[in-house]
Amino acid sequence: MKKILNITLVALAALVLSSCVWDLNTHLLNETETTADDAYQTGADYLSALTYINAFYNFVSSSDPGSPDISVKDAGQSELVRQYINLNELSVDSFKCSWTGDSYVSELQNNRWTATENAATIAVYTRCLKGITLVNEFLLQTAPEQLAARGHENLAGDIAGYRAEARFHRALFYYMLMDLFGNPPFPMPENIMGEAPKQIQRAELFTWIETECNDLLSGNDMPAKGAVPYPRPTKGSVQALLARMYLNAEVYTGTARWQDAKDAAKAVIDMGYVLHPKYQELFMQDNTESGAAADEFIFAVEYDRDHAQSWGGTTTMCSAFVGGAANSKISSLLGLSDTIMPESWDGYHVAPDYVARFELKGENWDGTGFGYDRERSDKRAFFFNEGEPEFIATTTKTGWRCWKWSSLKSDGTILDRSSANFKFSSCDFPIFRLAEMYLIYAEADARLHGGETTDPTALGYIQALRDRAGVEMPDAVTLDWLLDERARELMLEGHRRTDLIRYGYFTSASFPWAGKGGVPNGKVSLPAYRTIYPLLVSDINANSNLKQNPGY
Repeated sequence: MKKILNITLVALAALVLSSCVWDLNTHLLNETETTADDAYQTGADYLSALTYINAFYNFVSSSDPGSPDISVKDAGQSELVRQYINLNELSVDSFKCSWTGDSYVSELQNNRWTATENAATIAVYTRCLKGITLVNEFLLQTAPEQLAARGHENLAGDIAGYRAEARFHRALFYYMLMDLFGNPPFPMPENIMGEAPKQIQRAELFTWIETECNDLLSGNDMPAKGAVPYPRPTKGSVQALLARMYLNAEVYTGTARWQDAKDAAKAVIDMGYVLHPKYQELFMQDNTESGAAADEFIFAVEYDRDHAQSWGGTTTMCSAFVGGAANSKISSLLGLSDTIMPESWDGYHVAPDYVARFELKGENWDGTGFGYDRERSDKRAFFFNEGEPEFIATTTKTGWRCWKWSSLKSDGTILDRSSANFKFSSCDFPIFRLAEMYLIYAEADARLHGGETTDPTALGYIQALRDRAGVEMPDAVTLDWLLDERARELMLEGHRRTDLIRYGYFTSASFPWAGKGGVPNGKVSLPAYRTIYPLLVSDINANSNLKQNPGY
């Protein structure tokens, strides 16, 4: 059993939000309790409230995983992780989708979204702001005066750590908003049942997140690595957030922070995380039980088919990439007794120009199969050829499929199909992992030294990734090579859009991809305003403090 889910959630199921996504109509209570004092009676209640915040990345409803609590018609499509991936990966060259009945799909993959809200922007924007509001309420309810009023002063030491963890979640939610939406509303505890929050500009929000993270790192309240059960956040999670943010600082603030990115990544690396020896095990159904996740994941979103069910997240990543024929064929080629994916949703597929970034040996593009010699190729390549490898279309169920996430377990077996919940994934999703820190360190060093790294430490990190992938080191570790290596190592983990923006390639006609801007060959430039998404019009209408992002 996954540790964090052994704790019974405190009575938070009746969370009710007003039409403004930043505001709360009620305290965090359950269906029977009527006051915050009823909800917070023991130390376990405070920990359970923190657990609820920790689970909010895959939360869709207080009733069941099929009933969304926001204005998105499909529960799976209302989940934060799933739509965070879509905003960052479907909008670039990572993958395409044939589900044309969902308007957000064509808008994202053709780079033609407008100020009109779609399921992806609604889900990420709303979930992040609801998560921030949860944290703000938690901080109010755990303030020293509240503990004293309840006679809980003896819990102050433990609760100080819980408050620090909650502040990390708030910083991460704000980072997501800053990266995707640029200039979001900025609700703080004083906005609970009070005035509407002001809007914060991107550079100012960067400074706030940086200050908040440094405060968490400098004090003793934020747990150190290993001090709390996986996957709760620790100082490593805070430092990793800073490393990623510093790598993109020039985009967010206009000022590069390469040395800070390098130093922050090194600080994470030195905390003792381990590069798990088998890449595939990071994305298997038992990545928690096998120890793979705890080795390498610095912060992760937990999924459990029996206790943390979601039609988004890794359930989507397992089932959306294959149709029935591909599911059966991949399973047969791998010698499995059952299908490798729990279901066959037949929607996602990968363009050949992205597949070509992997070093595949013994290519054979004819017929249906893997299309390459898997044993001699990059171990991070999980591709299946539907029979038309050079064809890519956003409306056709064909092309390359990906099985990076699957129903496989580390012992080579398939998850138990006798479970009533076998269709759900139990594979945790990494928000930060050690490999990303290696790549941040190397890229930051290359940025500091004319576009190529020769630093022995950086090269050692890259060598470790290449050794695990079973491929040779390049002649030179340049910036463009590192961008491709990030595409290979971090495929479909929510990085690609941010990477292309940092490199100046997202809007440039010199960096085409299939379907970019709705053009088949992608040889087109995109307007600069598309590097951020629009704020929700409904939120602007409800809050006169907000101004829409330029271009929308």
